[in-house]
Amino acid sequence: MHHENEISQNGGLLSNKTFWLCIGAGVFFLIAFILPTPESLVVVVQENGFAQQMIDWGVASNALEAADKTMIVLGIIPMAVIFFATEAIPIGLTGLLMPMLAYFLELMPKQMIGKTFAGDAPMFLLGVLAMGVVVVEVGLHKRLATWILGWTKGFLLPIFVLSISMAVIGSFISAHAMCAFMTPVMMAVYYGAVAANSPNGEIRHDPALAKFLLFTLCYALNVGGVGSPAAGGRNVIMMGFWSGYDVPMDFFTWMKYGFPMVPVLGLMVAVYMVFFFSKKIKTRDLTPGLAAIKEETRRMGRMKYGEFVALGMLILILGLWIFGGHGLGLGGPALLALLIPVIFRITAWQKILQGVSWDAWFMYCGALTMGALLKDSGAALWLAQSVMKFLTLAHMDEGFGLWVGLSAFSGLMTNFMSDAGTTALLGPIVIPIGIMSGHVGEPWASGMAVAFATSFAHFLIVGTPNNAIVYGLGTYPDTGERAIKPIDFLKYGFLLWVLSMLVVWVVGFLGTFCLLGFPEGILETAKTVLESGAAD
Repeated sequence: MHHENEISQNGGLLSNKTFWLCIGAGVFFLIAFILPTPESLVVVVQENGFAQQMIDWGVASNALEAADKTMIVLGIIPMAVIFFATEAIPIGLTGLLMPMLAYFLELMPKQMIGKTFAGDAPMFLLGVLAMGVVVVEVGLHKRLATWILGWTKGFLLPIFVLSISMAVIGSFISAHAMCAFMTPVMMAVYYGAVAANSPNGEIRHDPALAKFLLFTLCYALNVGGVGSPAAGGRNVIMMGFWSGYDVPMDFFTWMKYGFPMVPVLGLMVAVYMVFFFSKKIKTRDLTPGLAAIKEETRRMGRMKYGEFVALGMLILILGLWIFGGHGLGLGGPALLALLIPVIFRITAWQKILQGVSWDAWFMYCGALTMGALLKDSGAALWLAQSVMKFLTLAHMDEGFGLWVGLSAFSGLMTNFMSDAGTTALLGPIVIPIGIMSGHVGEPWASGMAVAFATSFAHFLIVGTPNNAIVYGLGTYPDTGERAIKPIDFLKYGFLLWVLSMLVVWVVGFLGTFCLLGFPEGILETAKTVLESGAAD
């Protein structure tokens, strides 16, 4: 059995790891140590308390030195992107590079660096990756495939059902959990389909089909994040900011503005993936894969002990996520996925350790450190304020133009740092700007523009746990090799990011915003709070 070589990944410029290692390191040194620190950066760092914070931490002695530290952070970002995309060094090692640089260059206190690298979010991802291992080990993924896709046949129908259903489901329950459950399903469907088309029992792999299925799942779950407040912490964070200006929004009001985009976005993902991969895929019928899984499920008979335990574990963890409140966080319940299978003897501890993608986990941990450096150094605020100045110069400082500019910037930012972190950073900036623009829909309109766009972390592997999960769990069942390369996210995801933004601009801003309008008085109420200085 063999895999087909792909020239773009196994040859050519992208395969020259030394070249990209030098390019990434060169860009870092250029920005961090050679280019002069902009005066505007010094002002931002000094006037917004970042310089004093670094002085209190003991990592800088004055405002200029603090701004120099911020320049180092700005240099880390493009280097990390180059390394993540090209795998100049393994992505797990690139993740470890983030706290290493923070330690050796004294970018924040040592005890804080450790917290950014091993907080609640990394524990959450570790548990979710373990869930995927357990689901496959007990065979529950085959039943999930039969329940969701078992009635479909052919090639297009399963893809459209998958894309639209995952977008809708991702609006209401953890998209990351669904990604962990469904990634093994996609690879099982893939394997059954290629096995049926392989002569003489020798598996002839179709890498394009594997990527097609995995990216369709991942991107459909990503775009579902606009649908309701339950889709992610970013939406709840923005609702909290509105409450601080005495213009709260309830759950179903959010759905009125956001959910109409979800089926459109899900359909767009399906059409885009079919169009993009149509000439690359050799296996054009998924029916054998679906039929093989249905047959295996039938031979499995009734659910066994291990499946019941695994299903109960999934329901318990989901319940704790939904009803456990902020006290439990996401990481605590997720870690039960490592404990329960071992205690109830359905999966061996060594099997879980071997099955978890530590490369993906270290990569994501490093991305969180990178996000914390952006936020706490003032680099993210400086970038945000620079964008706001540009929007003003471009006459995009009110109404539709403002919403387009804010959503484009927040959509870019969320590929480099967490969606919740992006919303938490930009919310306090964009809400006053929206209010002062004088549009009747403010501050709801600008806030939703930011929150909607943070769902579209399509083109960098570090953008969202969904990307890390399909990368880590998307392996060929027979060889264990990964089906996706980090560069694939940029290759296939950037254009989809642009299309996702266009859907928000047309269906959201020109559609639901105009058709539904906004409640009378929210602008006046928020403006009164802003002028009184009472907003939280």
